[in-house]
Amino acid sequence: MRFGVALFPSKKLQDWVNSYRKRYDPHYALIAPHLTLVNAFEATEEEAGTLARKLRNAARQHEPFTIRTSKISSFHPVNNVIYLKIEPDEKIEALHKGLNEITGAPGTEYSFVPHITIGQKLSDAEHSDVYGNLKMQAITHEEEVDRFHLLYQLENGQWTVYETFRFGKEAE
Repeated sequence: MRFGVALFPSKKLQDWVNSYRKRYDPHYALIAPHLTLVNAFEATEEEAGTLARKLRNAARQHEPFTIRTSKISSFHPVNNVIYLKIEPDEKIEALHKGLNEITGAPGTEYSFVPHITIGQKLSDAEHSDVYGNLKMQAITHEEEVDRFHLLYQLENGQWTVYETFRFGKEAE
């Protein structure tokens, strides 16, 4: 099975992101807007149970924190992905690093850039047009995040929550 770890933002932010994703992201119907903490990796059902226990323990070591958005950005020319930038923060970085160590997920060829995808797999012309329009918008938003999710991928490609982990020593 394929698994991954992500944060889901508030409904308000998801609704705003989805207003663009439904047009510009072919994965719109497969997963809600999210911030990927651990890229997709393979694990068995048995390994997932062990992994969930480790992630639960890791969640207890972190306190809720605030994510802040600042602008629309792009990974162009590496690839034609347009995203909502999440301001780098040591708490997000530490969480990302710790969870990747726990899962043993294969490293990625790119540095960790906290973001929520708005559009992907766009042609060069479409990317240029959409990004040119979106980058002029000021999108400042902040919210507290108090949980992350272990996800798994269904046979039809959709991602669903396997288990949710709340931050803090008191969380269960």
